[in-house]
Amino acid sequence: MMAKQAVANLAVQLAHKGWLPATSGNLSVRVMNTQNFCITPSGVDKGALQPQDVLLVNAKGELLEDTEYRPSAETVVHQRLYHAKDYGSVLHVHTVYNNLASDIYFESGFVEFANHELLKALGHWEENAHIRVPIVENFNDLDLLGQAVGDSVVSGVPAVLVRNHGIYAFGRGPEEAKRHLEALEFLFEYKIRMRQLGW
Repeated sequence: MMAKQAVANLAVQLAHKGWLPATSGNLSVRVMNTQNFCITPSGVDKGALQPQDVLLVNAKGELLEDTEYRPSAETVVHQRLYHAKDYGSVLHVHTVYNNLASDIYFESGFVEFANHELLKALGHWEENAHIRVPIVENFNDLDLLGQAVGDSVVSGVPAVLVRNHGIYAFGRGPEEAKRHLEALEFLFEYKIRMRQLGW
């Protein structure tokens, strides 16, 4: 199945960047022309993930196949995002820079970026482009977390940060979601390094 292969490819690529440490994170890709999606299993090293390890679930997050694995505990967040809009892929990673940004700017409710070249990778080609990436609380109740993330989606901003947890980035397909994620991770690092320099 192409969606399973896509998830496995993304898992290996993002793990090699160090963005999925200690089996953290979860990635999903919607199965074309259905409400089903493929998602990473819980507690598995993403850097060694194989297509046969990826799980197929329905729109309710229920397994559609026999497997020794269980879906990521945060499958509900993916469900909410797929329900919020017609996304084709959702990527959740944990990095030092997105965690720092989510904590430093939590009281503002967002991280703002303006006049950066990489905003073009997020679809913003206009002069003086700017975006605000929303930040939500890291609820232990995953249903609450899923609701908070889904309710915080902003048009033109393909991501939501969770405080001291990570980012959910999304797109119409896996390559677009990955492009959005890579651009945002660059911007988080830039923001934090500028702050460290006192600018």
